[in-house]
Amino acid sequence: MNSNADKPNLFKLKWFALVMLLLASAPLFLSDFRLNLFGKYLTFAIVALGIDLIWGYAGILSLGHGLFFGLGGYCMGAYLKLQAEELPDFMGWSGLSDLPWFWKPFHHAWFALPMTILIPIFFALLIGFPTFRARIKGVYFSILTQALALIFVTLFIGQQPYTGGTNGITNLQTIFGFSIGELAAVRGLYIVTVLMLGMAYLFCHWLTHSQLGKVLVAVRDGENRLRFLGYNPTRIKVIIFAISAGLAGMAGALFVPQVGIISPSMMGILPSVEMAIWVAVGGRGTLIGAVIGAVLVNAAKSFFSENFPELWLYFLGALFIGFVLLFPDGIIGSVKKRRLGWMSLPLRWREKILSRPSSNGLARKYR
Repeated sequence: MNSNADKPNLFKLKWFALVMLLLASAPLFLSDFRLNLFGKYLTFAIVALGIDLIWGYAGILSLGHGLFFGLGGYCMGAYLKLQAEELPDFMGWSGLSDLPWFWKPFHHAWFALPMTILIPIFFALLIGFPTFRARIKGVYFSILTQALALIFVTLFIGQQPYTGGTNGITNLQTIFGFSIGELAAVRGLYIVTVLMLGMAYLFCHWLTHSQLGKVLVAVRDGENRLRFLGYNPTRIKVIIFAISAGLAGMAGALFVPQVGIISPSMMGILPSVEMAIWVAVGGRGTLIGAVIGAVLVNAAKSFFSENFPELWLYFLGALFIGFVLLFPDGIIGSVKKRRLGWMSLPLRWREKILSRPSSNGLARKYR
């Protein structure tokens, strides 16, 4: 009986290994430019996994995850900038002659790399605890996260001597002694991104199938009932919000060396809303749907902007509307719902339908 129960998990593991192998082999058939572009899509997929945890499973819509993505990116950008210059150029332009004390630790990778995750987690805890303790939820929480993203963007733009202002941290040239533009660095960053995505997915899959994952769904479907059963929804929400922020920060850190820049525009309201759209397109509460949605939406964005530079926004808007109308539960969510509808039919009905000569195609579809 245990062997039969393990078959679905073994099947999923084989598919996961196959997908990871295909992603890792992308440098063999993609040009350097396309590989770099695809690597960015995969960093966005990591963000989408974090948003799916908090929105798809816990039912908490955050429209400010660009903030955590940007914080992780700025930590990585600070480290890379100090590898090229003792004093960042924008500090010299602003009249600073010495490196500020809070920049000095970013000389070291052992400090900078953990901070790309820990600083977003810290701010998520700082924001989440009083917010969830006050039982702010629904659209009010979404508006609050948008406001926080706007506040941080304004702050980073206003503190030009320390953050680079509107331009952000630019002209990032090297990473661990390699030029960011050279082939070895591009392929290396891509492989690291694939590995981090795989680890993030496995972690999220384990989390959602654990006891905590079941409690998350209970928070989404009946928070008051969960509270009456003796659980503390505030603590659970804060934990999952912090985990989600950490994943976004890690994604930001992987994104920056692949584009060579980080600016406040990447942590504002618009990118935060786009991140939620990725999850909605792929399917909330599915994990794999979040990954597919992030890659698909950004690939469509690149395709339309390259081929229809003057009309691409209209095409992208039409694509979103089409997905909402045709796939209200997202791509993977709609597929699962359709399959569930088929499986809910009585066995004798299914056997009767599949036994008809005209149903051969249907049989292949649902096998």
